[in-house]
Amino acid sequence: MTDARVRIDPAFAVGPVDRRLFGSFVEHLGRCVYEGIYEPGHPSADAQGFRRDVLDLVRELGVSTVRYPGGNFVSGYRWEDGVGPVEERPKRLDLAWRATETNEVGLHEFAAWCEAADVELMYAVNLGTRGVAEALDVLEYANVPGGTELSDARRANGREKPFDIRMWCLGNEMDGPWQLGHSTPEEYGRIASQTAKALRQIDKDLELVACGSSGRGMPTFGTWERVVLERCYEDVDYISCHAYYEERDGDLASFLASGVDMDRFIEEVIVTADHVKALKRSDKRIDISFDEWNVWYMGAEEPGTITGDEWPEVQHRLENVYSVADAVVVGGLLISLLRHADRVRSASLAQLVNAIAPIMTAPGGPAWRQTTFFPFALTSHLARGVSLDVRVEVASTSTAVYGDVPLVDVAATYDDGENQAAVFLLNRSLTDPLDVTVEIPASLAGADVEAVTLHDADPKATNTRENPDRVAPASNPTARLDGTSLTLTLPPVSWTAVRLGAR
Repeated sequence: MTDARVRIDPAFAVGPVDRRLFGSFVEHLGRCVYEGIYEPGHPSADAQGFRRDVLDLVRELGVSTVRYPGGNFVSGYRWEDGVGPVEERPKRLDLAWRATETNEVGLHEFAAWCEAADVELMYAVNLGTRGVAEALDVLEYANVPGGTELSDARRANGREKPFDIRMWCLGNEMDGPWQLGHSTPEEYGRIASQTAKALRQIDKDLELVACGSSGRGMPTFGTWERVVLERCYEDVDYISCHAYYEERDGDLASFLASGVDMDRFIEEVIVTADHVKALKRSDKRIDISFDEWNVWYMGAEEPGTITGDEWPEVQHRLENVYSVADAVVVGGLLISLLRHADRVRSASLAQLVNAIAPIMTAPGGPAWRQTTFFPFALTSHLARGVSLDVRVEVASTSTAVYGDVPLVDVAATYDDGENQAAVFLLNRSLTDPLDVTVEIPASLAGADVEAVTLHDADPKATNTRENPDRVAPASNPTARLDGTSLTLTLPPVSWTAVRLGAR
């Protein structure tokens, strides 16, 4: 048995936990929209065709914001195709995912879905094949109360009040050669600055996200962030990060340490942004929108690979089935995001339904929770107040990719108003349980303790349509509080959430 000691103290705060940290992502990709959130013929469908069973799971997941409509999809998207009478909307070829887009779901429908799900809509504009004028048009349509051609068109299309979208992404992954309109950092920084300045002439209080690198492994990483921000630093509020992780070649030890890479990614982007701040002698701080992150098995074979002249309207794509180990890693990535809550103010788990998602659906059938659903839902519901600078004493374990890493990873939050704390712990050991002692503040002595752990004797166990409840968090009976010392045991390859406070 290995021991670890953890200390949490509200005096050592990292920063407030922004609710946008628990966002997600809906793209017109695979079955995320059609047969995912939207299936008019489903027994649970509401009057607008949205699945109520999926809406219930989204609320349970605790999603705060949803980035829409892409993703790679947005770089070829014409927003006006998705407004007006549905029967009059054109079908278009979607070059990003080789599909036919019917445009049955557009801005009005998705905004209504967001209101039903009680989430904030985060909108991405097309800076791949379009530009400043089209971004201005969709902002006028969405947010201007009335009295102009486009705002009055919105009202005529059934939406009297503005959508009042506050957070806007200026394109998507423009550093990627796969992206329609792929750009150099100089070119993208220029159009991002122009678009941001123009949008702010309509509404100076918009929150704007510039495209950062689409991955830390991109050959232009670092240079891209610096050059882009040198051109648009004073015009935007956030720079984006995107990161996906997967277990490679059976190397579970390195996979469980994926949070180490996310930590480095965040810290390197912060350093780069602050470097530009110093160069510009600016008083403004750029924060991070980590608006795509997840476990994604990019090399997994997909059934029905699209070939030849096929452009299907609905296709099964990126439908990864997640294991316990995958869920433990997702829990670890949430720990990394919380650890940087002072600078990561928004994040989007990509995606929400069916495509690399925590929620799966069967056409005409049930919806169920993937293993990755649980750490996200628990963290979203428990992480409140401020994130704390956690001190950890524990042995290290060796990994092939990241070198020596701590056996346990920990994040904690504290809500002073409710006198409530939450502690999130990952055990990276492949074989051994870990005894942990957590020193808590005196104000929590005698508090109620609730601890749940996600673990299975088989780290490859999954939830499926046939067995949707095979994996779920279970109460951890080892959790004990004696004065200001909380003790508990973490099984190997596990993720644990602890709540301390009044019941």
